Amino acid sequence: MIIENRRAGFEYFLTEKFSAGIVLTGSEIKSIRAGKANITDGFCSFSNDELFLRNVHISEWKFATINNHTPVRDRKLLLKRTELKKLLTKTKEKGYTIVPTKIFFSEKGLAKIEIALAKGKKLYDKRDDLKTKDAKRAISRTEL
Repeated sequence: MIIENRRAGFEYFLTEKFSAGIVLTGSEIKSIRAGKANITDGFCSFSNDELFLRNVHISEWKFATINNHTPVRDRKLLLKRTELKKLLTKTKEKGYTIVPTKIFFSEKGLAKIEIALAKGKKLYDKRDDLKTKDAKRAISRTEL
């Protein structure tokens, strides 16, 4: 099960991608396995030299009792210290942010998140992307 953020590629120039672990509770991991997560509005920010995933909605698991989690909360991301320093210096530059692109499961069965260092696109950049996408689609139709 892979949960993707396709809007991130449209809204941002994705320069570098990193794979990070997520600190989750038991009911959160079960909801992600069921595909009940939304990362389109999510972003990452630093707090005390630690990277946190914010504004990501993971639905409550319906079979959990009183120990269920809150759907929108800050979740800590696990990265190497060198990667954290690199991301921290880049985000201090003007225009760079960190956005989640997809949640996937590793070979060991652990939930991982792919985050990308991103720079916002202007309106004319988005129009250019749509034009090239339409041109590629038209070419692929004529080839058939």
